[in-house]
Amino acid sequence: MFRWGIDLFNHGYYWEAHEAWEPLWHAAKRSAQHRLFFKGLILLAAAGVKIREGKRVAAARHATRAAALFRQVGLLPSRLVEAAIGMTPAALAVEAEAATTFPTVLRDPTPGRRPEPVFDFILAPNPRAADLLGCAAGLS
Repeated sequence: MFRWGIDLFNHGYYWEAHEAWEPLWHAAKRSAQHRLFFKGLILLAAAGVKIREGKRVAAARHATRAAALFRQVGLLPSRLVEAAIGMTPAALAVEAEAATTFPTVLRDPTPGRRPEPVFDFILAPNPRAADLLGCAAGLS
């Protein structure tokens, strides 16, 4: 589920990525760090939805909240989290904050075509670490 969410996110399917990660967030009851991490990803995906909708205030709010959560996650270093997304939580926080200055014009999605990603970065997980993080949340 975690890697599926990453693939969706990287290809611009932000709502679907949010839906893929939500069960992981709910299942991550034993690890506050993982719970905060999944919530941050969900908020970042929601920011992508709002960016595409042209809702600047909502997009900035979600992206700012995501960045704050990623910074909290970074206070408890985890090689698993870093390997699972291909960057440190602090670096992801910077990317989330950069999303608050999204372009003013996005191409309208054409029916039947893939959506245009709105972020200038991709999540590049180590597959083994991503699978382990999904398992640590209680789901594979």
